[in-house]
Amino acid sequence: MKLPHAPDWLVYLAVTAGLVVLAVGVPWRGAQPVRRPALRASAGGQPLAPASLFDPTIWVSAPAAGPGAGTAFSVADRGVWLTARHVVEGCARTVIVTGPGHGVAATVRLASGRETAILYTRGGAPALPIAPAGLRRGQRAFHPGYPRSRPGEAASELVRRATLLVGWRGLRAEPVLTFAETARSPMTRGALTGISGAPALDAEGRVLGVTVAEAPRRRRIYTTTPSSLRAALAQAGVVPASGPGEAMTAATYDAVADDLRARLSVVEVVCLTG
Repeated sequence: MKLPHAPDWLVYLAVTAGLVVLAVGVPWRGAQPVRRPALRASAGGQPLAPASLFDPTIWVSAPAAGPGAGTAFSVADRGVWLTARHVVEGCARTVIVTGPGHGVAATVRLASGRETAILYTRGGAPALPIAPAGLRRGQRAFHPGYPRSRPGEAASELVRRATLLVGWRGLRAEPVLTFAETARSPMTRGALTGISGAPALDAEGRVLGVTVAEAPRRRRIYTTTPSSLRAALAQAGVVPASGPGEAMTAATYDAVADDLRARLSVVEVVCLTG
């Protein structure tokens, strides 16, 4: 997806998937993250205010569908997954990668009016639990996925709400959360291409939303809201998994992300157009 650079309103590439060949092996363990700047110990501050007309507007121009890749995560162990809408919209075939050179076909269902897509496969993986209601400024989030088709993760802190306007295949508007990036894996330089669709996890390993866009120059990551996430689950007929997940800290989030990828709770998803 493309986002404008606020000072000069130029549109630049924020999230777009690169060509992926399933026959090429992908390492399953991510490199140790470089923490620049160091993650603070604080878990959050004041409660995040409700959405309002004063929230900033983020304009997005998604590219036409083409061969590419993103990230998805399991929300039901029977084979139900969530990803970002633009990762799979317009794909002739969608494949969830289960290992180097291996994948399973997925059926796509676009969440009505939302920047989320639901994927269905025969067989699944352990579902990630969903976070309860309630957000706080400065709340930490972790985004494990496949930036540039390689295992990697980013860490961030919640800044504010915003409205995402998507100008492709009809104008859509959706409330989103704005996170400031605080750390990432060293292999992940420049745009976080391929991390779209990754879960945004809280410190308890619970899903806050779906990662849908980023602004690399401003080091901002945008995700769907918890209410949008639950609406997508309801449309998929999924009862949200409750309880804590695997706790994530500044010292362990990279290792936990590796565990999630190893058990296929977080996977790479590939879009094929031919």
